[in-house]
Amino acid sequence: MTTKHCTVDGWVDAPPAPGPRGTATFDLVVRPDDPDSVAKDAPDTIVSCTSKAARITHELLNGIQPSDLVRVTGTLVQPSSPGEPARLTVDALEVLDTALVPILRDMVMDRYGDYCVVFNADSDAVPVFTALGQWVGEADNPDAIATLIDIHERVNGGDA
Repeated sequence: MTTKHCTVDGWVDAPPAPGPRGTATFDLVVRPDDPDSVAKDAPDTIVSCTSKAARITHELLNGIQPSDLVRVTGTLVQPSSPGEPARLTVDALEVLDTALVPILRDMVMDRYGDYCVVFNADSDAVPVFTALGQWVGEADNPDAIATLIDIHERVNGGDA
């Protein structure tokens, strides 16, 4: 497995998602600097990105949306087999340009004080995270969100 420290510019493909242990993940669509250097039907390069830095995770989960142009710096790990995306552990994130209009589809993120919830039109279950991206749990339905947050605050001393 080959690793390399690098900087990559690309567009965020989908809303960044909270991951385990305070991480955030997202896919980056990367195109060559010189589009004439590749075939017209060549697919875009997708780089799977992860960050565990609290500041970056917070920005990803609260300020980044699909189609934002970002510059990420970190450690790139080449895929072990062809067809798999490269993986980049992000150490630095810079927003170069934002999407024109927020894209709201079937999922909506909302804030409950120091907590974030994700409503999905296809499910009654509601994932709950702290604003910094720490997993809290999944409420069975929207009415159970307050109970889940209350339990989390009692167990963790009220710190989100």
